[in-house]
Amino acid sequence: MRAEDISLEISTNLCRMKFHSILLVMLVVQSCSSASTNKQNNSVSQTIQSPEKDVKKDSLPPEKLLPVRPELVDVQIVSSAIKVDLKYTYSDNFIGDTLYFLIKKAYLQKDVAQKLAEAQRLLTAMNPDLHLLVYDAIRPREVQTRMWVALDSIPVSQRVNFVSNPKNGSIHNYGAAVDLTICDGNGKPLDMGAGFDDIRKIAYPSMEKRFLHSGELTQLHVDNRNILRGVMRKAGFSSIPTEWWHFNSCSRQTAKSKYKIMETEADIFSVN
Repeated sequence: MRAEDISLEISTNLCRMKFHSILLVMLVVQSCSSASTNKQNNSVSQTIQSPEKDVKKDSLPPEKLLPVRPELVDVQIVSSAIKVDLKYTYSDNFIGDTLYFLIKKAYLQKDVAQKLAEAQRLLTAMNPDLHLLVYDAIRPREVQTRMWVALDSIPVSQRVNFVSNPKNGSIHNYGAAVDLTICDGNGKPLDMGAGFDDIRKIAYPSMEKRFLHSGELTQLHVDNRNILRGVMRKAGFSSIPTEWWHFNSCSRQTAKSKYKIMETEADIFSVN
């Protein structure tokens, strides 16, 4: 064999060896990368599939395992005709985020819940197909603070029209106030002309005549609000001028003297 041929064959063999070495390295890298990716995916999958483990580790057990404080009661135990859709247990609210993680039922002071049951009885007497639909009941002060901060772009003098200053304590924090509307038998809310937690003035009961005159509210809207106000007031609640959905069972001063303020969600349950 000529020297030139020998040199060419050696060069060819070296190229093959290099190619095989590079291919082997690529396969090893790909295998390691896949293993790493699978490990990461498994970790992500475990995190997504078992969020309860993290919650249970860092907080109280689920609500169903926690007995509520003896002075509080689930409103649907007092009246099964009352319907509940707690807006702060998910993101369908003015903050756009979940605010309650333990609270899954509408709790009120027992005497307040009895008043609400009376309001439902009055509503049923008017129309058996109508139901009170509770959007919020007892609300811990820590959640009140989050609401207050969420509206920090609004001057304090105006902000108090929508959210009570947590420093003073809201009547909600004592379980003596309720946010609600009226719905039909299928759970569809009556049209009030402005939604729950609407901060526009069209939601103000005090300005209904103005918006009725301008045509922005219809007589049906006002009639529906009057039905709600009528049964709630007859049952012993009072309304406020800036929210058609909010009703107090007593004054803030009376609430402070009669009831314990709930600072956190945990306070609502008998955990001691």
